[in-house]
Amino acid sequence: MRNDVGALWENYLISERKKVLEYKRIRANVFFWRTTQQQEIDYIEERDGLFNAYEFKYNPQKISRLSKTFQTAYPEHIFKIINSENYSEFLI
Repeated sequence: MRNDVGALWENYLISERKKVLEYKRIRANVFFWRTTQQQEIDYIEERDGLFNAYEFKYNPQKISRLSKTFQTAYPEHIFKIINSENYSEFLI
């Protein structure tokens, strides 16, 4: 019912993911990505030269696509959409 559920969802996932990385002693560079045209990726982890890009959507029915600009700039990447149905995989 809240109008800020998306922002709260992102905040929750990022803060919990950072805990997972710390507890498991996983070293990763963490970023978000945005172009001047406002294309964005919510969360990126870089490990061993590979980018793992994540888009967070609370509603599993919401469609999300990876930016062509990002795909072109970083062809070697993994992209996943994290939602309220699959988030436990991201936090384990």
